[in-house]
Amino acid sequence: MSTATRAPSRGARRVTLDGAGITLSALLSEPLRTPPRATVVALHGAGMSAGYFDGAAHPDQSLLTLGAELGCTVLAVDRPGYGDSTAVLPEGQTLRQQARTLRAALADFTARHAVGAGIFLLAHSFGGKLALTCAAYEPPDGLLGIDVSGCGHRYAIAPEHVADALERRLFTLHWGRLGLYPPNTFRSSATVVAPMPSRERGAAGRWPDDFTDLAPRIRVPVRFTFAEHESWWRHDRQTLADLAGRLTSAPIVRVDRQPDAGHNISLGWAARSYHLRAFAFLEECLGRRAPATDENGGTPC
Repeated sequence: MSTATRAPSRGARRVTLDGAGITLSALLSEPLRTPPRATVVALHGAGMSAGYFDGAAHPDQSLLTLGAELGCTVLAVDRPGYGDSTAVLPEGQTLRQQARTLRAALADFTARHAVGAGIFLLAHSFGGKLALTCAAYEPPDGLLGIDVSGCGHRYAIAPEHVADALERRLFTLHWGRLGLYPPNTFRSSATVVAPMPSRERGAAGRWPDDFTDLAPRIRVPVRFTFAEHESWWRHDRQTLADLAGRLTSAPIVRVDRQPDAGHNISLGWAARSYHLRAFAFLEECLGRRAPATDENGGTPC
């Protein structure tokens, strides 16, 4: 059963995807009058759902609304173990299993929908771990790039305490200052909160080692964003230089900071600013795919 309990924003609708026999629920928003320039696949964090990207506390928060306005399809997926897949995956899946399920689900989606120039993964927190794992081991066809927020490679707390912190949903780690969020955020966000599958809690502490193994395998552009008030991850200059330096095969690596934001950027006042920056990075990725032209404007042989 889907964790979403409110209607999606105007222009968005609920859909399902076939992930190799596992039904995944999702929210879909498409441009009204033109084919999509590209398709943004949004992956939520631990203990959330696809509705994270369709924030209800303020009209500027919704990634789904903004993406359609900018000419892109946005598909916000309930990751395996969430939404409609909860009943068949009560314990969730490992990251590698999630990557395989998501790849199959996106193949199902692209077989039935126009996706434009390709797929762009926009992911938050644990969803960022999935996006990076997908790019390393199970890249969907036409993967243009990845934009990750709220996910690094070195925890700001001891790794052995991560699972306990996730279980207790410590407010300061997940949110930061109250003033970073519009009024009614915590009331409206209750509809996007979901139980965290046990396999995700167990895997969380292993992420630093997992990242070390997968980082050199990623061969698409990657952008990381760290909120000014991010508390889950270390994001000092030296740590971020080490993070970027591990992505040795990625053609572009960007590391940005989002001012006036806490860990859950897409539910805060900074949501629109962050989303616009993510779409700017998508434009950069699209530019890399554009055919070269000769001095007379033609495409060279």
